[in-house]
Amino acid sequence: MDFYFKKRRWKILLLLLAVGIGVASFFYTNWLVKKMAVEERKNVELWAEATRKLASPEISSNLDITFLVDIINRNTSIPIIIADSTDQILGDKNISFSEDRKDKVLLRELKKMKAENEPIVIVISETEKQYLYYHDSVLLENLKYYPVIQFAVVFLFILIAYLAFNSSRNAEQNQVWVGMSKETAHQLGTPISSLMAWVELLKMQKIDPNLIQEFEKDTHRLQKITERFSKIGSIPELISTDVSETIQSTVEYLRTRSSGKVKFVLDFDPLKRCDVPLNASLFTWVIENLCKNAIDAMNNSGTIQITIAEKADQVYIDVADTGKGISKAYFKTVFQPGFTTKKRGWGLGLSLAKRIVENYHKGKIFLKQSEINKGTTFRIILNRR
Repeated sequence: MDFYFKKRRWKILLLLLAVGIGVASFFYTNWLVKKMAVEERKNVELWAEATRKLASPEISSNLDITFLVDIINRNTSIPIIIADSTDQILGDKNISFSEDRKDKVLLRELKKMKAENEPIVIVISETEKQYLYYHDSVLLENLKYYPVIQFAVVFLFILIAYLAFNSSRNAEQNQVWVGMSKETAHQLGTPISSLMAWVELLKMQKIDPNLIQEFEKDTHRLQKITERFSKIGSIPELISTDVSETIQSTVEYLRTRSSGKVKFVLDFDPLKRCDVPLNASLFTWVIENLCKNAIDAMNNSGTIQITIAEKADQVYIDVADTGKGISKAYFKTVFQPGFTTKKRGWGLGLSLAKRIVENYHKGKIFLKQSEINKGTTFRIILNRR
């Protein structure tokens, strides 16, 4: 369990680091945009001053007009419109238009400029003033959208990396699951064959038949377990099966091998058929795992209640116990391989149950509810078609 919390911690740290880099880049680019905007404003003011001096009737004869013209001509990126107090356009620069649409374009641009930036007043004389309006340059306009694009790219990169990592990890897990399952089935085959032979030999001896019958039950159970392992990684055959009968037979087997302090309650009509497409061998494994986990959570003393509710297209199966419960912090990790609240065990039961229900039966299994020291309820949803 600690292993999964460490993994989650590292994922969160990496996510926070990536978000931190994105946010820092976002704010730096914003700062850069504002700084460029200030510099552009200074350039426009310089351009306005050069225009004022050239238009002034009191222009000095020794003033370097070439320098002023050079300042005006140097502006090749910032759109500018000069107008009088009545919005009569007197001049423009760096605005594209066709001659037949000149007036419309300039009036439209003037309206935008008024909304974007404060005009620069050019005092020509005591009685004459001109107003210089301007847009931000194309470069600055594009740079304003850059932080948003950058943040979106960082987010998309994180998402793709996460999905790729998950996909790779799931594929690797699948290969490990299948390999382990096939090898386990293979290894169990020989001792099970020997056990069957020993059971037949015992039948020839004067031994209590009831004892031999129990031996046979456990041997058949081992055969079923081997069959389950052999089916991992293969597409199981789903046959219309009475799920209530499957649950009853599983519970009966567990009842005789559990503490007398564990009470099993079947909250459904055992005589009413409830058919669903099922691989009984694999589904029995799911019920066994849920019940065994419940028995451990109750310390071999308590009640396990199994409820079946039928819908038009689905069947709901709830497995509830009166155990110690599961903390909400673990709700999202209970089905991950390796998760366990016990000191012993590999933590594979719920992961296998999820794989069998969702991958093989196309159903759903989830932790419906849990309260500390009150109990836990798992829900299985199976499709009827």
